[in-house]
Amino acid sequence: MSVKYIPVQWNRSKWVYDALMLIAVTLFLYVFLFVSPEVLSHEAPINPQVHNARAFGACAFLMLTVILCIGPLARIDRRFLPLLYNRRHFGVMTAFVAITHAGYILNWYFAFSNSDKYEALLFANTSYGQLAGFPFEAFGIFALICLLILAATSHDFWMKFLTPPVWKRIHASIYLAYVAVVAHVSLGILQDQQNHVFTVIFIGGALTVAGLHAYAAWQEDRRGDELGADQDGWIDICDASEIEEGLAKIKILPNGERVAVFRHEGKLNAISNACAHQNGPLGEGRIIDCLVTCPWHGFQYDVRNGRSPAPFTEKIPTYNLRIENGHVQVHRDANPPGTPVEPVEVPA
Repeated sequence: MSVKYIPVQWNRSKWVYDALMLIAVTLFLYVFLFVSPEVLSHEAPINPQVHNARAFGACAFLMLTVILCIGPLARIDRRFLPLLYNRRHFGVMTAFVAITHAGYILNWYFAFSNSDKYEALLFANTSYGQLAGFPFEAFGIFALICLLILAATSHDFWMKFLTPPVWKRIHASIYLAYVAVVAHVSLGILQDQQNHVFTVIFIGGALTVAGLHAYAAWQEDRRGDELGADQDGWIDICDASEIEEGLAKIKILPNGERVAVFRHEGKLNAISNACAHQNGPLGEGRIIDCLVTCPWHGFQYDVRNGRSPAPFTEKIPTYNLRIENGHVQVHRDANPPGTPVEPVEVPA
């Protein structure tokens, strides 16, 4: 593959990430399958196929919940950033767990129908006009299709081929998939629950996802509201002494754009906080030889001009900045991607 289509490059972090994820999935399935029946509402005897289907379904819901919590947690506290690294691997494994759940359902509930099992799945229940007995399978099918599409297009080839904006919109459908899973579980297993332990876990997970996203959005809006531009368009960011060597101060401008002001060798540079690859938070990376590395997938940019080192061609916007009375100020209007900007010396 050329530099435009970057191949999967396995490293120690990826191996550790995937190994821990696989261990966690295995432990969850073991606990679900072999824990005391009274805890997980298995008072009535059930066959192994149903038991396995419930285990993989619950695991897929929990994995999807964790995936959607990682983003806001990383925005709230940077200590959660390691979870964000290779989150796409998490999504691919979730798709495999979900399709295993669907396989158990198809091969038990619909395998003995007089008609084809796929046809039976779609037309065995068509009571769409009522809440009780609503064909919740439709929500599960929709969620599974979304997960499979996201898993199939997770490689960078598709991001380049479809362009980042289109790719990002497609992968935002994970939220639709989660809503469909919530409806699938609510209209399915929760209607037949005897023990409400899983009900509490399910509702708690859904509320956690919604609450974390709302809180992260509120924090970012509050930080953005604190900034205001003067008549010439200059915006106060922070005191120059607050920016540590090799790190950045991230702020949301009044227009909603995020800017990262880096300090390197006693000088300041301002670039967009959004990586050209997948909008990763550049301001949470570190500088080495004037290059900041995106903490998501390792893309690099020169903080002086917003350009990736050759032979790579990615570019991000830069910002003009100045220091007035010890305060760092950034101009609200971004420069075109790849525009060189002279670094500003930090006063002694």
